Amino acid sequence: MLKIALRSLLHRRLTVCLTLLTIALSVLLLVGVERLRTEARQSFANTVSGTDLIVGARTGSVQLLLYSVFRVGSATNNIGWDSYQALAKDRRVAWTVPVSLGDSHHGFAVLGTTPDYFRHLRYADNRPLQLASGQVFSRTHDAVLGAQVARKLGYQLGQKIVLTHGSGEGALSEHSDQPFTIVGILAPTGTPVDDTVHVSLDGLTAIHEGWESGSASLLASSGVLAADESRAIPPPSSITAFYVGLKSRTGLFGYQRSVNQYPDETLMAILPGVALSELWQLMRIAEQALQFVAAFVLVIGLLGMLTALLTGLNERRREMAILRSVGARTWQIFALVMGETALLLISGIALGMGLLYALLFACRPILRQVYSLNIGIAAPSLLEWLMLGLTLAVGLIISAIPAWRAYRLSLADGLSPH
Repeated sequence: MLKIALRSLLHRRLTVCLTLLTIALSVLLLVGVERLRTEARQSFANTVSGTDLIVGARTGSVQLLLYSVFRVGSATNNIGWDSYQALAKDRRVAWTVPVSLGDSHHGFAVLGTTPDYFRHLRYADNRPLQLASGQVFSRTHDAVLGAQVARKLGYQLGQKIVLTHGSGEGALSEHSDQPFTIVGILAPTGTPVDDTVHVSLDGLTAIHEGWESGSASLLASSGVLAADESRAIPPPSSITAFYVGLKSRTGLFGYQRSVNQYPDETLMAILPGVALSELWQLMRIAEQALQFVAAFVLVIGLLGMLTALLTGLNERRREMAILRSVGARTWQIFALVMGETALLLISGIALGMGLLYALLFACRPILRQVYSLNIGIAAPSLLEWLMLGLTLAVGLIISAIPAWRAYRLSLADGLSPH
């Protein structure tokens, strides 16, 4: 019966190929959406690693996470430098990394920080930032570029860049009197670090001297404050936020409460992992919509297979009758149709998974470079295996309809002309 089933499928190879392709594309979309959803969530979770708290002006936890980590949106208020220093000296704190945002360069965010940023910031499984070339900034007007900034703008070490005051549509004025020199380019991380221009806090403070009103004053535009490495730079008056690493996790909630109840300013401290979970919950509707569309496409693919089987069965009534006439039993006819369908389903699922891995292998560099999304090429997860098993089971249940019809065909019906 297996040989007969294989010969029958080969005889109907055009219809079989189209059915296989339909099943394969359905499986590709179903499992592909699940793989992208899982990897995107993992990529979100990998953005910040090893940072216990993020402190900023009091606002929503998701908003603080978005502008301090993902460079999306802007802060409602800044943190005074004196407040930052007081909180950084707490006995429970092991390290802090101040960050100052607000400027841009050709649409990329500019982040002012200290060398501790490259020492303490972690991503993925506690992996440190690494330089692809050059070194960390050591002078006032040095800049370290993220991998995507350097790639998209074609920058090399030693080039001069000019920062733009503000971001978005309001970023019209340039700090052309104080250009920065590229001294380092970071290795790709698959996080917002790749799309960031990193400069020192001193450098960011220096270019904003004379810009207190939001635009260049006569002092700034005259060139008196032009780049001068020997000039003493005062500390910044404020920063956007700062990252905190604690000596012990047992002091986490105590320090968070101290920040939230800080008397001099209205501040808040958030746990990055909790805020990331809240952010993902906001995206859950879109996630569920993608899963629904993928499942719906799979159902359409299986219904297409059912249509092809029923249509083919109508053309095979004489074949079934001949099999009956040479001794095939009704249950064998039923098993023949079910066996053919099982072969179609298994082959279609295998083809779909093969196409998925081929696409992942081909598109992985593009996803990493364009969307900063690292998609792992790994064996199917337990959930993906369950989805494939459910696809096979549903397909076999659907195929019982044409198998039952073949079972019901009689010898006389197959041999009688209509």
